Amino acid sequence: MAHTTDTSSFPGMIRRKRDGDQLSTEEICAFIGGVKSHTIQESQIGAMLMAIWQKSMVPEETMILTKEMMMSGEVFHWPEEWEGLIVDKHSTGGVGDKVSLPLAPALAACGCKVPMISGRGLAHTGGTLDKLESIPGFRINLSVEQAKQILQDVGCCIMGQTETLVPADRVLYAIRDITATVDSVPLITASIMSKKAAEGLSALVLDVKFGKAALYKDLNSARSLAQSLVTVGNSLGIKTGAVLSRMDAPIGRCVGHTLEVYEALECLKGRGPDDLKNLVTALGGYLLQMSGQSATQEAGQKAISEVLMNGMALQKFQAMLEAQGVSACISQALCSEKAEYFKYLKPAQYKTELKATDDGTVLEIDGMAIAMLLHKLGAGRNKAGEPINHSVGAELLVDPGQQIKKGQSWIRIHHDCVNLSPMQQAELQGTLVIGSGDDYRDRARVAEFILPN
Repeated sequence: MAHTTDTSSFPGMIRRKRDGDQLSTEEICAFIGGVKSHTIQESQIGAMLMAIWQKSMVPEETMILTKEMMMSGEVFHWPEEWEGLIVDKHSTGGVGDKVSLPLAPALAACGCKVPMISGRGLAHTGGTLDKLESIPGFRINLSVEQAKQILQDVGCCIMGQTETLVPADRVLYAIRDITATVDSVPLITASIMSKKAAEGLSALVLDVKFGKAALYKDLNSARSLAQSLVTVGNSLGIKTGAVLSRMDAPIGRCVGHTLEVYEALECLKGRGPDDLKNLVTALGGYLLQMSGQSATQEAGQKAISEVLMNGMALQKFQAMLEAQGVSACISQALCSEKAEYFKYLKPAQYKTELKATDDGTVLEIDGMAIAMLLHKLGAGRNKAGEPINHSVGAELLVDPGQQIKKGQSWIRIHHDCVNLSPMQQAELQGTLVIGSGDDYRDRARVAEFILPN
């Protein structure tokens, strides 16, 4: 839809939102039109984003903003016979969150089509694309036609955002990051849902994190975001539900790109940590129910669990790797029962283990602090486009709730600098909280489900 853009109206628009007024459809259209055509100055965009951050938006405004962002670029169209089968999942980010890697092929093994458009890591969160690029040859840049062919042949692909998909979001996201307006519910909602709507989805599940290592620290804040996302998604004709999941300790036992690929492969072989498998089956089961592939959520979870255990999801993952540029030799080796993972996934040069300083029960492991240290060691980036070290990572050798002895190794850091400094080692030791077993509270990852409207 084409809109003429009156550049003289932008200051008035910014002033109205700054003063808490509701923007009209025409004003929001003009704003996104100006963003896309570069007729609105970057300082004005930043001012509007800050006004939205301060005064928020009513649901109607958020809906219009999302639609206009979606229509700023290409919208995917799929074959009619795939109707009802196009599904995806989005996570708001966390530590050790490799869920997409086993989930996409598991859904494909259950008959879904999964055009998963993912992102790179920024700040303390790891990006799905970065993890996959630690596999030699994996290609994240696909055209729409290539993606369609892979969905036809395999059933799933994991790719980067194309140049033509929601270009307005690229501009707004970059400016949000440098203007401290990332954590605005309307802006997060429009950013996520404009891209998901442009994918042409039938059903979407959102994994909205809360906790120490999440954008939102408490359940109520995460619930507000989840309800906004679910409301907009369903209004756009996508059957949308959300899972609220805890993000304090890392998911699974591995953090870091190469190590997370290894752990995802273990999950696809029916092994690996229970909390990772439980999150994959919860999200997948919910999607199968929403898309009508399973009668109930429980039946959907059972179907996902079965394809993880019987090797069908692993076969889909191997086929996806080869379709996206990985040689058959490497994909077969990684997916074999007794894979020598680090013959093909580049290991770090050095490993350092830290030991517990007390006897007791592991009460807590601070995922955020571990992620921040790995970031400093080269696993993360401070701005888009920076190179990262895929090999840097951490392996947890204990789980929350477990008994531990003084002198027992509890974490193994993979790094390329010769030694961890005393300060770095002290920072890491501070992430482990040991106490009495009476003080431990076992809390499941999944705290709450939000159903489609």
